[in-house]
Amino acid sequence: MIVWRKQAYYVFWFIFACIIERMIVKEVLAKSILSPSKIYPYVINPYTGCQHNCSYCYASFMKRFTGHLEPWGQFVDAKVNAPDLLRREILRKKPDRVWVSGVCDPYQPLEAKYQLTRRCLEILAFHRWPVTVQTRSPLVLRDIDLLSRAENFEVGFSVTTADDNIRKMFEPLAPPISERIRALDELHKAGIKTFVMIAPLLPGAETLAGSLAGKVDSVILDRMNYHHADRLYRNAGLQEKMTGEFFDSAVKHLMTDFSDLGIPCSTAF
Repeated sequence: MIVWRKQAYYVFWFIFACIIERMIVKEVLAKSILSPSKIYPYVINPYTGCQHNCSYCYASFMKRFTGHLEPWGQFVDAKVNAPDLLRREILRKKPDRVWVSGVCDPYQPLEAKYQLTRRCLEILAFHRWPVTVQTRSPLVLRDIDLLSRAENFEVGFSVTTADDNIRKMFEPLAPPISERIRALDELHKAGIKTFVMIAPLLPGAETLAGSLAGKVDSVILDRMNYHHADRLYRNAGLQEKMTGEFFDSAVKHLMTDFSDLGIPCSTAF
């Protein structure tokens, strides 16, 4: 049954990738890959751009540095030399935690073809560096063998709402919420440390706690108030969900629910 489910995930991602195959994809040679980060000591972004194209994405600022004329979400640069760069750079830097990734999803559909994330994780695991993987994609299950045997690896999912209709509105090309939660469950059962980032906290997030029980070690809440999706809120008549009052109320509700379930919950603001 587990093998069948994993194969089903791969079929899902193959079909998903075919649907958006008109996206402009380039293979590029990066100058460096193991970069300093303000969130963790280091960050690795095997790709520039993201096929998920979430409407609120803060990473859209990267477009300024790419030379792309296409809208954010319609291009991806695959850094095909990322593993080779990492093999060299890791020998010159002090070991510390690495974030995979900060401005792209390391398991977006193209990862099924390029396997840049897996190859970088293999290098980090070999050198015993601690790693935090952050994704929205059940494709991470492909690497459950590597993740489960590596030392001090953890996997976090961005889960922004419990309502898949809201997900379709704000994250139309990202995997369904149910797929993310199932992936968390499999990872957790495999003994891998897991967490969820409820960020940004979208309408419908207030009821997430129950579905995450037994699947995560911790939860982080963040408003991530970048205003990129304000038009979507207005068009859907959800203006009240943009307010500080809604956010504060939802955070209070979630903190209580997670506390009752014995799940550590913190805020990033």
